[in-house]
Amino acid sequence: MKLPLLITFATLLALAACETAEQELATPLPVLGFHDVNADGDTLYHSIADFKFVNQLGDTITNQTFAGKAYVVDFFFLSCSTICPKVSKQMLRLYEEFEAQDDILLLAHTVDPKRDTVEALRTYAENMGVKADKWHFVTGDKDEIYEIAEDYFSVAVENPDAPDGIDHSGRIILVDPQGRVRAFANGTDPAAVDGLIVSIRRLLQEMNTAS
Repeated sequence: MKLPLLITFATLLALAACETAEQELATPLPVLGFHDVNADGDTLYHSIADFKFVNQLGDTITNQTFAGKAYVVDFFFLSCSTICPKVSKQMLRLYEEFEAQDDILLLAHTVDPKRDTVEALRTYAENMGVKADKWHFVTGDKDEIYEIAEDYFSVAVENPDAPDGIDHSGRIILVDPQGRVRAFANGTDPAAVDGLIVSIRRLLQEMNTAS
């Protein structure tokens, strides 16, 4: 194949790839979880229950903190010696990727509220160098934290046979402004988080189109 033809072929491939990427971003993400239809024919999707926790500054964090915004969620604890460092590294990656975008926040729940005090979470966040109004590290009633993990299709449960005494999921979950789960990824797998970044961009595009 002659050089001009090679250049033309490469250009066409690049244009096709750009078009495919644009089409993917324009395609809405599915809403995950069970759903029902009411008497009026409206679809009722699973959404995150009302919650009330305290972040690293001692501020109360509720669903309203995320009103009009998407957010990504994980469950961790400071003394975790297994998956948490890997997941936190990927959460930091998401923070850096979307730090300048006001329509997405991050939320991390400790699953060890007895030891992970407000002060301990503040020190941890400060050492990471992240903004408190962008990434909320929250603590609260243990049973409420463990219960809401189920709403996010995640796991948090005490287990004396588990490493560090707590079973918890390494999932990072994407939630839309309506409190609906739209995507998730294995937070210990950078390639899976690559896919989640694409999903986040798709959701933000969806939000921008709807506004």
